[in-house]
Amino acid sequence: RIGEEDQSYIDKKKNGGKQRISVPISTHKVAFETIMEALLDKEDGVINAASEISAVGHRVVHGGDVFTKSTLIDDEVIDNIEKCIPLAPLHNPANLVGIREAMALLKVPHVAVFDTSYHQTMPEENFLYALPYDFYKKNKIRRYGFHGSSFRYVSQKVADDEGKKLEDLKMIICHLGNGASIAAIKDGKSIATTMGMTPLEGLVMGTRCGDIDPGVLIYMKNELDMTMDQIDHMLNRESGVLGLSEVSNDFRDLWDAAADGNKQAEVALKVFINRVKKYIGSYFAALNGLDYLVFTAGIGENDTDVREQVCTDMEALGIKLDYAQNEAMNRKAGEISTPDSKVKVLIVPTDEELMIIKDTVELAKN
Repeated sequence: RIGEEDQSYIDKKKNGGKQRISVPISTHKVAFETIMEALLDKEDGVINAASEISAVGHRVVHGGDVFTKSTLIDDEVIDNIEKCIPLAPLHNPANLVGIREAMALLKVPHVAVFDTSYHQTMPEENFLYALPYDFYKKNKIRRYGFHGSSFRYVSQKVADDEGKKLEDLKMIICHLGNGASIAAIKDGKSIATTMGMTPLEGLVMGTRCGDIDPGVLIYMKNELDMTMDQIDHMLNRESGVLGLSEVSNDFRDLWDAAADGNKQAEVALKVFINRVKKYIGSYFAALNGLDYLVFTAGIGENDTDVREQVCTDMEALGIKLDYAQNEAMNRKAGEISTPDSKVKVLIVPTDEELMIIKDTVELAKN
């Protein structure tokens, strides 16, 4: 809520618990100064001096096709992140403000870790849109994909825990949260993912519509006299399960409402689950088989009912869920498929921050 009338807040650990402090934050500069004050607080701080911070990692949403991996930030990198603003107008400007303010406060190596870089291994047939080719050549209009740090962490975690080489596995990872996407992993690389040029494409999400007939948008503009700003706001902020249910974008609220007989909430959940199942099926075909189906992120890790309904009636793909184990493993990591399931179904909590830390440490050392 930086710059908004509602106050922001910071959480501080205090006496083994958590203390939430509301503070007015007018700018990102004030935000970073407030964070530094909290880190250096004599009673509750975690460091004694700013000099103890040796590097800073930044999550950057869109790196276009310029950045295929994490990188140390310099003026050229900042210029290229700026050039990607048209691809992520809601995210990259804020990312840049954060980078500039942090670099002004902390004269240490700064590293940019891009949501999009992981998916730069997709083949052309999976990232190109069927538009006149000039739009790709001149304007870089193509599928990029997001949640890269999550997919990278989870895929490697599965391989490590299973004692196998990542390059030998076929994997579908469902990153299901308020923002949701699925990726198909083969030979240790992303070959397909549901989000597109922006995070709006693909799965139905909390407030985002996901896949939609482009003609609907033309109709809204021409026949309903909606402006592009109105359409943009509606697609990103008022759609998804929130728009369908007219109840909430929180799945806990939706399940409660559906249990109380709210048909719209019930349908919203069905639409969400149907879209997830559709992509699992299509990616199964793209991979020509499957070793692991993995659930991660807020809904994927914590929503027993979503996992159950996604995996129901999927025996044709070799997916057989152990319903009791699925219930018992909620909020935990582990296998939830039956012993005779051809595809192993796993819950793997993601850790995007750890991937940012690892990349930052490696690049700062070098």
